[in-house]
Amino acid sequence: MEEIPAQASKGESGDSRVASLFDFHVSAASSKTAEIPTVAELIDTQAKSACALGGLASCSEGEGSSTDGGGRLRHPGFVLFMQGAEARLYRGTFLGRPVVMKERFSKKYRHPRLDEKLTTKRTQGEARTAARARKAGIPTPCIYFVNYQNNCIYMEDMQLATTSRDYIMAVQSAGGGDSFQALQPIMDKIGQILATLHDADIIHGDLTTSNIMLKQDKTMSEPEVVLIDFGLSSVSQLNEDKGVDLYVLEKAFLSTHPNTETLFRVILKSYSKQSRKAKDVIKKLDEVRLRGRKRTMVG
Repeated sequence: MEEIPAQASKGESGDSRVASLFDFHVSAASSKTAEIPTVAELIDTQAKSACALGGLASCSEGEGSSTDGGGRLRHPGFVLFMQGAEARLYRGTFLGRPVVMKERFSKKYRHPRLDEKLTTKRTQGEARTAARARKAGIPTPCIYFVNYQNNCIYMEDMQLATTSRDYIMAVQSAGGGDSFQALQPIMDKIGQILATLHDADIIHGDLTTSNIMLKQDKTMSEPEVVLIDFGLSSVSQLNEDKGVDLYVLEKAFLSTHPNTETLFRVILKSYSKQSRKAKDVIKKLDEVRLRGRKRTMVG
């Protein structure tokens, strides 16, 4: 249960609470900026909330465990915490380290041989592209082991991290007019990371603010941008593919975070400064945008 703030103590009217909050926010810009959470503070808050709700394996052992058709645990010692269209994510321990295990599951509507071939190929592709990105200097979760028989990838558990999606929303909720100043340095880092990614001819394929993590603990002065989920990634030298990659991020960014066009422009500006091929890629991005508007008009 949340603690009741001092301003909301018994006997104080709702109007007076609103007035005091208004006075506090307009008193000084520095005071308002101080209320914006850091990445580390948001991570700490999310961890406490998840623990209170029993969302972590360490807080509710056994909950969320997946079973096979015979009622046996699918992956003993691992706890299911998320499932998407292509894979399930589990938390557990591997060789004494906390890990996230990503399991690609079979699709029953596909022919068994085709399904096995596609699933294995995509597991291999994801692991190789993530390793290639890490070699290029892009922060990604470290991959410890790949089980091609079960199509499982064992990777570093990003415990001290949050999604950029959650952080943008938290800052916009708390910061008001100061949200741009708080988010600008992070957008600048995202642009740099994407430029490095594309200069290494890596296409992420699913750039969203949910797949861009922010990692920070109390010893780090600044958050680190980490890319995750290379399930739809590929390797390509085509500026067209890189432009489409940025367009996917732009659409996801603006649909998830309305009225943030200025923030996305910061990403593109940083990308243009960092990438060797930025001019041609941005030109392709403009062409892709134009095609997208035409499709919207035609229907």
